[in-house]
Amino acid sequence: MNSREALVALNLIPDVGPILVRNLLERFGNAEAVLRARRGELQKVERVGPRVAAAITGWEESVDLPGELRRVREFECRLVTQEDEEYPPLLREIYDPPVVLYVRGELAGRDRHGVAMVGTRMATQYGRAMAKRLAGELARAGLTVISGGARGIDTEAHEGALAAGGRTVVVLGTGMDVVYPVENGELFERIAGSGAVVTQFPFGRRGDKQSFPIRNRIVAGMARATVVVEANRASGALITANFAGEYGRAVFAVPGRMDAPRSAGCHDLIRDGAQLCGEADHVLEEFDQLFVSTQSEVIEERPMPDLSAAEAAIYETLTHEERAFDEVVRETGLPVSQVNVGLLQLELKRLARQLPGRLFVRNR
Repeated sequence: MNSREALVALNLIPDVGPILVRNLLERFGNAEAVLRARRGELQKVERVGPRVAAAITGWEESVDLPGELRRVREFECRLVTQEDEEYPPLLREIYDPPVVLYVRGELAGRDRHGVAMVGTRMATQYGRAMAKRLAGELARAGLTVISGGARGIDTEAHEGALAAGGRTVVVLGTGMDVVYPVENGELFERIAGSGAVVTQFPFGRRGDKQSFPIRNRIVAGMARATVVVEANRASGALITANFAGEYGRAVFAVPGRMDAPRSAGCHDLIRDGAQLCGEADHVLEEFDQLFVSTQSEVIEERPMPDLSAAEAAIYETLTHEERAFDEVVRETGLPVSQVNVGLLQLELKRLARQLPGRLFVRNR
């Protein structure tokens, strides 16, 4: 048994969560040593009582490690631990990062520029439209849209990012083999094909009142900012927003009608200090603060979004000096209509901006 397999075994033991695993690893050095430890040694570790110590020493009686590893292969997913470079760096920073992530698809470096988008399952038409539009615009700007795959706002956020040709990650509150909600199975397949499906739960785990809040902390932990699109005062989306605030990440809320119960949670967030989000630019301005140069030192550079051939050609003609629309048409050799569309897309991706007089400049 190698280190990765030992971590999977620890993750399968009931009542052994991320904080306890961290304490055990600090005491014994590695997961294999934890599984070999005697009961008395284990009980010297903070939070390990007789029942948990017995569960760890007798793990082979309750844990089907070969079966779990077989299911990983059968479902064409893989295991990512904190020892792996692929492990989301922002998630590693939280107080209780998952010991193991089950991943279908690919986790990418650009996911560190992620925005979580969450909200009620019982979304209104207004909420659905806002989530889809905002997610599409953020994805076109090069940000990864992260959500929990639930009905309502979560689903619209994923669909909006995919429709824009952008990247999205879904974090499940179940095992990888449990599709919930069942109607989103096809959506999850599409996300796995161009983004990633992620869970910390082993195979067979069904969603419950514990697993979904645990899922929410991963959604918030993977993102630099969280946007709550529509939520009543009892919505689980507020749990995600609270986690984001605890992690020191930006929180946004989309306002609705003042008498709309499904916007009451958003209004409470704004009252308590969340930033108002009425359009994608409100979120992108926050990201601009992260991707600027100060005192000649580059903090971080925003990822370059994907460009079509026409958009790339137009972008190459632009500089930080003003260029007239006619100049862009002449230098690219593209039809006027295509240049119009291309410049609009570059503006949406925040790579260019228009000045009065049909003049254009490059943003980066």
